Amino acid sequence: MISPRYHREVPQRYRLEAGKCKQCGNISFPPRLVCPKCKSKTFETVKLSREGKILTFTIIRVGPDKFSKETPYVVAIIELNDGVRITAQVTDCDVNKVEIDAKVKLIFRKIQDEGKSGLHCYGYKAVLI
Repeated sequence: MISPRYHREVPQRYRLEAGKCKQCGNISFPPRLVCPKCKSKTFETVKLSREGKILTFTIIRVGPDKFSKETPYVVAIIELNDGVRITAQVTDCDVNKVEIDAKVKLIFRKIQDEGKSGLHCYGYKAVLI
């Protein structure tokens, strides 16, 4: 059975939607009910940029069971061009070629299979530009 949290976050995961505060302009991803900067509760939905740069990363050499066949792989904190930071796997590259400040582009991919039923969970991964 698919987890409730994943199901709730489908709009953000599938369309990269964030909340932009109408009062101060702060962009929150995932969207929030209250702005962390000015405490306003009025937001508009915005689509995030799909390009950015790697701020920091780690190479996972021994992964959890679900990802053990993918090791080694890179997980990075990426700052998108609109200032939002996300965590994503960097894929389709030699893990030893990944470096800080490298330009990346987000692509829509299968992240994992959920539970015994094998439901596919999708989201974004990053590739080097």
